[in-house]
Amino acid sequence: MNNLDNLVAYFEAGFREEIKIIGQTVPQRLYEPVAYSLMIGGKRLRPALMLHAASMFTKSVDHVLPAAMAIEIFHNFTLLHDDIMDKADVRRCLPTVHKKYNENVAILSGDAMCILAFKYFAKGNDTRLHELLPLFTTTALEVCEGQQFDMDFETRDNVTVEEYLEMIRLKTAVLIAGSLKIGALLGNAKQIDADLLYEYGINVGLAFQLQDDWLDVYGDPDIFGKKKGGDICANKKTYLLLKALEVSDQLTLQQLNHWLLTSDFDTEQKIAAVTAIYDKTGVSEATRNLMRYYHDKALAALEKVTIPSDQKNTLIAFAGEVMERIK
Repeated sequence: MNNLDNLVAYFEAGFREEIKIIGQTVPQRLYEPVAYSLMIGGKRLRPALMLHAASMFTKSVDHVLPAAMAIEIFHNFTLLHDDIMDKADVRRCLPTVHKKYNENVAILSGDAMCILAFKYFAKGNDTRLHELLPLFTTTALEVCEGQQFDMDFETRDNVTVEEYLEMIRLKTAVLIAGSLKIGALLGNAKQIDADLLYEYGINVGLAFQLQDDWLDVYGDPDIFGKKKGGDICANKKTYLLLKALEVSDQLTLQQLNHWLLTSDFDTEQKIAAVTAIYDKTGVSEATRNLMRYYHDKALAALEKVTIPSDQKNTLIAFAGEVMERIK
């Protein structure tokens, strides 16, 4: 079993049973919101990647399921708290936890999710826990560091492109990379191969976040299910905005700053004006080129993993999805 879709189905079957158990745990006012958050679903990308990484080095991945569940629980914990901080009302077309229940319940249930993640991670991995727990702990902490940097950027007007790339490495890429490395180690991979899969994951994660930045401006809403220009209207410091601020001439910079400083604006007019600036300054192509750079770095790391080439096809295709979606 090494196809990501199959692994998602395999993971989901076991995870749904665990969610039911969590939801019935006392006190239910604590655990019911946890189960609700986890049951909403999602792509289950990180646990599938962990299971796949293990399957590259061993036949059975049953023993990896608890760690895969831990990664997914931790990921959803970060989303739950992100929703509180962002005051988001909806996630995956359903009310967020703090809207369905209340903010205090959501905070405490989120805390419980974080602890549950470590509880699941410790299941069934006693012999390697001393080795893997530091990796999981470091990864979890780095995600929080990335979130803090992202929050700091909201009130800063001097964020650099380099700072942004480090922020998305922490907030997005390390959890993908950590999932792959933990899975590989649980599959008894050599340390060098696990490290190479981590490197692959970092670069794919960076490319995927840049993809999200680009799609917010240039993606087809009918295909990607997201209204264009949300980041522009919110003055969100994406790679495109920071690159435009970096490369614009004085007149273009004045025009861009006008839209950044204007609080009363027509949404469509602002989106059109800022997009025109992005087109003029070439940041669309700069973003696509940087994505290609990270995509190529990911494949270069994967190429060095010491397993037969045909066992790398799933991860090659996964990285390729980035470039497919920006054509």
